[in-house]
Amino acid sequence: MVQLAHIVLALAIAGGAYFLFFRNKSDSNSSSPAAAAVVNGAAAKGANGASGEAVDTGRDFVASLNLSNKKCVIFYGSQTGTAEDYGTRIAKEIKSRYGISSLVCDPEDYDFDNLDAVPEDHLVVFCMATYGEGEPTDNAVQLMDFLKEEPQFSNGTSLENLRYVIFGLGNSTYEHFNAVSRNLDARLTELGAHRVGPRGEGDDDKSMEEDYLAWKDEMFDAIHKQLGWEEGAGGDVADFEVRELDEVDEAKVYLGELSARALTGARGVFDAKNPFPAPLIQAKELFEDGERNCVFAEFDITDSGIRYQTGDHVAVWPVNPNDEVERTLHILGLADKRHKVIEVKSLDPALAKVPFPIPTTYETVFRHYLDISAHASRQTVGQMAKFAPTDAAREMLEKLGADKEFYHEVVGSKCLRLSEVLVLAAGNADTVWNIPVDRIIGAIHRLQPRYYSISSSPKMYPNSIHVTAVVLKYEPVVGANKVFGVGTNYLLNLKNAANGTLEKVEAREQGTPVYHLEGPRGKYKKDTHFAAPIHVRRSTFRLPTSPKVPIVMIGPGTGVAPFRGFIQDRVALARKAKEKDGPDALKDWGTIDLFYGCRRSTWDFLYKDEWDQYAKELEGKFRMHCAFSREPGQPKVYVQQLLRNEGDRVGEALVQNKGYAYICGDAGSMAKQVERELAHILGKAKGGSDEDGEKELKLLKDRNRLLLDVWS
Repeated sequence: MVQLAHIVLALAIAGGAYFLFFRNKSDSNSSSPAAAAVVNGAAAKGANGASGEAVDTGRDFVASLNLSNKKCVIFYGSQTGTAEDYGTRIAKEIKSRYGISSLVCDPEDYDFDNLDAVPEDHLVVFCMATYGEGEPTDNAVQLMDFLKEEPQFSNGTSLENLRYVIFGLGNSTYEHFNAVSRNLDARLTELGAHRVGPRGEGDDDKSMEEDYLAWKDEMFDAIHKQLGWEEGAGGDVADFEVRELDEVDEAKVYLGELSARALTGARGVFDAKNPFPAPLIQAKELFEDGERNCVFAEFDITDSGIRYQTGDHVAVWPVNPNDEVERTLHILGLADKRHKVIEVKSLDPALAKVPFPIPTTYETVFRHYLDISAHASRQTVGQMAKFAPTDAAREMLEKLGADKEFYHEVVGSKCLRLSEVLVLAAGNADTVWNIPVDRIIGAIHRLQPRYYSISSSPKMYPNSIHVTAVVLKYEPVVGANKVFGVGTNYLLNLKNAANGTLEKVEAREQGTPVYHLEGPRGKYKKDTHFAAPIHVRRSTFRLPTSPKVPIVMIGPGTGVAPFRGFIQDRVALARKAKEKDGPDALKDWGTIDLFYGCRRSTWDFLYKDEWDQYAKELEGKFRMHCAFSREPGQPKVYVQQLLRNEGDRVGEALVQNKGYAYICGDAGSMAKQVERELAHILGKAKGGSDEDGEKELKLLKDRNRLLLDVWS
C-alpha cells in the first residue's frame, strides 16, 4: 500500500510534466467533461468509510481501520497474486453478506506490534500462500519473523482480544503443504488469539476453488455466531464503475502497456511492475511431433539494466489468443465498440483496486489485462446467472453454480473458459449477454506472467536470457476441446513469427491459438524482429560458491533447464581457472553429476549436442547419466533407477564430501520418488537405515544443501 509520504516524494521528483500526466489521468475518474454516462454498471456511490482529506496513518493498520470506520482487515501473503485475489473475494463476500467493508492489505506495508489493539468485535483475516519449500511469500516474511520470536505488543504479550480467520494456499505435491498458514495459525493460538471457524486449506494440485467454496460457508456461519454480524445488511453491489470517454488524449490511453513508464517511454528499473520489452534474438523448436513440442527462446537484455544469476526465473507476460478475445467481445456486445476508450473507477478502493492501468479500451482489457483464458470457476459461473438471456440459460448457470458434481461434469472436467460456458448455456455463439463490464472486471483475475527456469548462465551469456519450455496442450477428457497453455503457445507463436513460419501454427492442429504479437502501438515489432515483455524473479536455487563442492542434479525433461545454466556456469569458471592456473586448475574440483531423463535419445534429448563439449571442457569432472523411457527395443528407465545404480557415487558426494543436491521438474511423482531414493542412498552412506537417510535428507534441506525447483 502506497503511503502518503511516499506519494509526496514521488510527485516532487517526477516533475511538472509527469505530474500533469497523472493528474489528468486521475481527473478522468471524476465527472470530467470527457466522461459520458455510466455504462455497464451502476452510478458511483460513496465508499463505506471516512471521507475527506487523506490522513497518513503510517504503518499502523489499527489506526487505518479506526479512521476508515471499518471492522475487518485482510492481509494476504502472495507471490503471484492468487492469495491477494482470494483475500479480495473474502472482502467482497463480507460486504455482500454483512454490509461491512474491509481493508485489503499487503502485510509488508504494516507493523504488527499492535495486533493486541484490534477491538474484539473486529476481524483480522489472513490469506497466506506457502512458497517453495514451506517458506512464506516475500511480502509475508516480516510478519512471520515478527511472530516467530517473542513478540512484544503494545499492551503486553497476549492476543486474547484478537479474532482471526485464516485461509492457506498450497500444493499437496510439496512436502510442506500449507506450512505457512498452519504455522501462523498455531502461533496465533499460542499467543492467545481466537480463530473464527475452521482453518481453510486450498490445494492447487486438486482444486483450490472447490476447497475455498467448501470452506467459506462454515467460516461465514462462524463469523455470524461468534461476532454477531447479521446477514442481509449488504446486497449485490458492484465493485467498479465503467465510463466511456468521448474526448481523450490518445497518447495517454493504455493499449497493453504494463506501466506508466512503458506508456511514456521513460527510463527506469525493469521489474514486475515495469517489464522490459526484450528483443527475441533467436527461437527454435528443440523437438516436435503431433503430440509434443519444445521451444527454445533467447531474449536480448543488452542495455536494459537487468541482471540475473544462474538458477533465477524469467517471467514472460503473454496476451490472450485472438479467438478468445473475439468471442468475449461478441458475447458482451462490444465487438463494434472494441476501440472505445473507457475509465474504470473502484467504488471502494480499500476493497477492490482497478486491476489494470487506465484509461484503456475494451479490446485492450480482454487482450492484455484480464485472464479470459482461465478456466471458469463455479462461483463465477453462478454469479452470471442473473444476466442470462433466457430462462433456460439462467437455470443452467444456477445449477452449475449450486451443484458441484454437475459443474465438474459439464465445465470443470473439460476446463471450459467463461466465454465457452456462456455459449454452451445460450445454445449458440451468436447470443449477446447483457453482462455489465464492471462485473466481468470483478470476476476475472488479472492476466499474470508465466515463469520459466532460466536455462543459461550470465557468465557465458551476460546479455541474454534463455528459455526452454514444452508447449502445453492436452485433451482434458475424451471428446473435449484441447486446452492450450497461454504462455507456452505465446512463445510458440513468437518463434514462428520470428522465423516467418506463422502459417505453421494454424496448420499444426485445429484450435491452436494465434496471438497478436506486435504489442501496444506496435512496440514489440521492428521490421521482422519481435520482442516480449519480461522481468527476472530471484531464486534461492543456487550453486555453491566453491567449485570444489560436489553437486548432484536431477532434472528429467525441461527440468534440465536450470542445470544447463549450472553447467555453463562451471564451464565459464573452468575457462578462467585454466587461463590463470594452467592445465591442472581443475584437479581439486568436486564432481558434477547430472541425471537426465527423456523418452528417446533420438527425439526429445534436450541440448544433446552440447553436453559432450561441456564434459570435455570440465575434464572428467562432469558426468551425465541418461534415462530413456521409450527407447526402441529397450526397457523403460527413469532417473530414480539411475540414482540407485550410482548410489555409492552419489552418497560419497553428498555425505563424505558435503555436496549439494538439486531436483528440478515435476513436483508430483518424480520429485517424491527421487527424494525417497536419495533417502535410501543417504542412509546407506551413513551406515544406517532408510530412517537415518530420511533424517539426513531433512538435514540437507534445513542447511540448503538440497534445493528444489519443482512444479505441478
